[in-house]
Amino acid sequence: MYGTMLRMTRFTVGKLQQCNITCCRSDTFYHLSNRTSRTPWKRQVCKNGSCEVLVMPVYKGRSLSWLSCLRTGGLFLPKRVWTHSRHTVALYSTSTDSKQTAKSVSNQESKVKTSENSLRVPSEDVKKLLQLTYPQRWRLTAAVGFLVIASSVTMSAPYFLGKVIDTIYTSPPEDFTSSLTSLCIMLTGVFLCGGAANAARVYLMQISGEQIVRKLRETLFSSILKQEVGFFDKTRTGELINRLSADTAIVGNCLTDNLSDGLRSLAQAGAGVGMMLYVSPSLAAFVLMVVPPIACLAVIFGRFLRSISRRTQDALAEATQLAEERISNIRTVRAFGKELTEVQKYSEKIDYIFELAKKEAVLSAGFYGVTGLSGNIIMLSVLYKGGLLMASEAMTVGQLSSFLMYAFWVGISIAGFSSFYSVLMKGLGAGTRLWELMDRKPEFPLNEGLLLKPEQLKGELEFRNVCFAYPTRKDSPIFQDLSLSVPAGSVMAVVGSSGTGKSTLVSLLLRLYDPDSGVVSVDGHDIRDLNPYWLRSHIGTVSQEPVLFSCSIAENIAYGAADPSQVTIENIYRAAQIANAHDFIQEFPKGYDTVVGEKGDKIVYAVAVLDQHRVMEIGSHAKLLANDQGLFRKLMEKQAFLQAEQKHALFK
Repeated sequence: MYGTMLRMTRFTVGKLQQCNITCCRSDTFYHLSNRTSRTPWKRQVCKNGSCEVLVMPVYKGRSLSWLSCLRTGGLFLPKRVWTHSRHTVALYSTSTDSKQTAKSVSNQESKVKTSENSLRVPSEDVKKLLQLTYPQRWRLTAAVGFLVIASSVTMSAPYFLGKVIDTIYTSPPEDFTSSLTSLCIMLTGVFLCGGAANAARVYLMQISGEQIVRKLRETLFSSILKQEVGFFDKTRTGELINRLSADTAIVGNCLTDNLSDGLRSLAQAGAGVGMMLYVSPSLAAFVLMVVPPIACLAVIFGRFLRSISRRTQDALAEATQLAEERISNIRTVRAFGKELTEVQKYSEKIDYIFELAKKEAVLSAGFYGVTGLSGNIIMLSVLYKGGLLMASEAMTVGQLSSFLMYAFWVGISIAGFSSFYSVLMKGLGAGTRLWELMDRKPEFPLNEGLLLKPEQLKGELEFRNVCFAYPTRKDSPIFQDLSLSVPAGSVMAVVGSSGTGKSTLVSLLLRLYDPDSGVVSVDGHDIRDLNPYWLRSHIGTVSQEPVLFSCSIAENIAYGAADPSQVTIENIYRAAQIANAHDFIQEFPKGYDTVVGEKGDKIVYAVAVLDQHRVMEIGSHAKLLANDQGLFRKLMEKQAFLQAEQKHALFK
């Protein structure tokens, strides 16, 4: 195939010409790298054997088409462009010119598609956003019912106030007091019902919103922890924290207060328009002519705001990542005197966020300025047109007053609905980032696979012809055809300079990564066939950078157990004594209830030895030998004694 490949992708990379070639034979390829479709590829060769093409059947609507390309040094220019086609293709070749051309076209087309997507409201994202509210559907339904009651009461107020004005102007003196008193008593009862309904609406909406945010954060955190370690190598910690905190807060606000305010604005706007038509159809038709232009302006504004919101969240994630790294490595920053440099870097990130905020401010100022001016013009038009109708005795003073108040409420509701739409676009921008994490499937299973019986697990380890390079550094292999055997019950020290792969051995054993080739086995079983959760529960490890959680010493030590709640205080004491940590822990005023910091070597040793693991790993030989009274030191001394005895016997 001379290195030419046609691949289905998600992004439009280029238009290819259609080649009508009569073929004498075809070969089907079911396994090609980077394939995203199960449809077989076919290599077709012309009768004269002068060229080869790689084609794939693609369905466009109900008809079957064949996409194909000839082997050349670059991309084909279109002879017959397929417009309105949703099927997108990319062409790759081993030719240098072809790769550069394809990359250039890919970048240009990706930018165009990204720009188009930023201005399009994705229905799938809206659907996912609404699906978050499904578990709270009954509570939200009740809240909407109370919303209808409260909005009806609110929008009935202008009508009844108009009646009060007409009563004042038209009632005879002898009936004035009784008519006004009965009308005000009735309005008081109506307003009390509206206030109670509004309170119930706010309560139900707030509770529903908090439940939605709680579930969203729980699901997102669960999805993050289920990802393979290679995902965390490629994804910045600060970005994940930003999504878990800032993005979920934005989506939560979009579905709580914003949703409540949006529904209220929609209900009041609908009721207000209906009452305006009831009071004066001709005047209402005159006023409502301005609504469609404002609605179109709101849609355009919301789409641009969604684009800016996503860019702002991405920039904020970068700033958070920078701050998180520098703060966690403050000793290194301080040792090299880089405080001012890091402050400057962070200021540059914040300045970019500020520039995006200024763009949003300009858009918001223009939008709300236009809508505010439109509202004032509407009120002025109502006064002018209503005055003419009153002069012709087509309206009363009370009707004009009611109409003005309805127009005022409709204007406020439209402004509120515009604000709801803009916040919704912000929520969609943040939600898109969340769906990327929540929908991502981990490459490794979390709790699936073979479980060995206790009597089958001895602890014999074998690395056979292992080749491995980290996913982010595929061009820098760590192991090439490595073979290593560790008998059960033995103690082995792997010594080497930094970066030679000592800790990588344990990462492969824990199946944090899979080797590119070769086999890692435990008691003769390939670890890819074993349950990862079960496998890791039988391996104790102390990393080169001991990490503790911000809780008590006892809770940190019990963290290594299968069920920390079942660990007794005697077990914790025993683990601490083995790690040579019991004495200094007892010196603290609160003992094992002392809340610890982020690091502490001896306590981490206790975490590792709390359970009787079949396999034990210590991050470095320096940490191993530093424990001059504990079990690990004694094991190494015993091994050194045996080796010395063997040498003595050989040279005797």
